Amino acid sequence: MILVTGATGFLGRHVVAALQERGLAVRALVRQKSRALAKAGVEQLIGDVEEPSTLAAAFDGVKSVFHLAGAVSRAAADASRMMRVHVDGTRNVVAAARAAGTRRLVLASSSGTIAVSKDETFVATEDAPYAENVVAGWPYYLSKIYQERLVLAEPIPDLEVVALLPSLVLGPGDTRGSSTEDVLRFLQRRIPYVPPGGLSFVDVRDAAAAFVAALDRAPPGERYLLGGPNWTFATFLGRLERLAKVPGPRLRVPGRWARFGAGVIESIAEWRGTAAAVDKTSVEMAEHFWYLDPSKAARELGFAARDPQETLMDTIRDLRSHFPM
Repeated sequence: MILVTGATGFLGRHVVAALQERGLAVRALVRQKSRALAKAGVEQLIGDVEEPSTLAAAFDGVKSVFHLAGAVSRAAADASRMMRVHVDGTRNVVAAARAAGTRRLVLASSSGTIAVSKDETFVATEDAPYAENVVAGWPYYLSKIYQERLVLAEPIPDLEVVALLPSLVLGPGDTRGSSTEDVLRFLQRRIPYVPPGGLSFVDVRDAAAAFVAALDRAPPGERYLLGGPNWTFATFLGRLERLAKVPGPRLRVPGRWARFGAGVIESIAEWRGTAAAVDKTSVEMAEHFWYLDPSKAARELGFAARDPQETLMDTIRDLRSHFPM
């Protein structure tokens, strides 16, 4: 039996489908039952990684667990929640796995733990140090660093741990619009300027295949970066413009002025009690380069990134089918 936490999420649903394609029995730990998982024949048990008492039944008879549960936020106010979900929640999952005799844990981390820099020539490999100084003000990535250290700093007795670090995950099926939020904002013409940094992205279907391959191909204690092209934001937005036939932004703003403007917009939105169209954290993040080299995952897991045009086109079509434009 394979247990998947976060099975109702964007990556989680694709991992579940990939596991089922291999003929493996899948159980999902969910906070509330999903019709889609029920239709797919997935056993669902109610539980929460933040509540240790809810985990024992879910781990009964489980040989391996894919720990994909997480929360995404760019707000500094959510720092405590990020730590509870990613660090305390992972600690609870590890304890439950060891108590149940589970053999392997495959963890979903993020390339942003190491693959982020102000230097556009920096392309991260798995040997890169944690980018704590860079992400110190970004609670999601900081909590992911602590999560990785919790399970990889030292071997955990009786439990094999492998971590996969995908870059920005795109593709079809993000019904919540979380990972694909920036593409959605582009389609809705809500990106006001061209950021100066760069990004990497990976198709959710290719990432899911790598996660499943890690079940029996990855040595314990290893981590793997997953990503496709390394593009500047100018290139990325230009590709979206051509594929979606939506005019992209033309304005280019120096970083200090972009941050200042975002701060003003946030202050006005807070005063009005509304959501800010642009936030300072997102502006800061977009000044960096999130480049990586996925060669290790290609060698050891058979990871292969598909044509990025296919990923972007499928993302655009899917978002247009679910969200108002």
